[in-house]
Amino acid sequence: MLFYLTNYKLNIKIMGTIKLKNIRTYSYHGCLIEEGKIGSDYSVDLEVKTNLNKCSLSDDLKDTIDYVLLNQIVVEEMAIRSNLLEHVAQRIIRRVLKEVATISYVKLGVSKLNPPIGGDVEAVTIEMEESRK
Repeated sequence: MLFYLTNYKLNIKIMGTIKLKNIRTYSYHGCLIEEGKIGSDYSVDLEVKTNLNKCSLSDDLKDTIDYVLLNQIVVEEMAIRSNLLEHVAQRIIRRVLKEVATISYVKLGVSKLNPPIGGDVEAVTIEMEESRK
């Protein structure tokens, strides 16, 4: 109880990071016609920063970022075909910031596994990040 009172009175901000790693989807992104027809495996890593003060004290889901919602956003946006990974990544980032007002920063990595680039490449990954203004 002492921590709760001290934390509350001092108005401490407990900034934290929530990470969703290796969200797997089967999606249809790419510039090649075949990519839009046969699809490919993708992996998405999402990192968000937020103030975790209230939830660290209350132990209540309504006071934190619901990572089920974050996963849902990623899966829904990955289901919308894009030519470029950068385009789908930007949509995910913007939607996360729009739907979760308490998030101050988003970092996103989207990986196309076994890309059709004529070589033995495990994955091609783009990373983007954005901070709330």
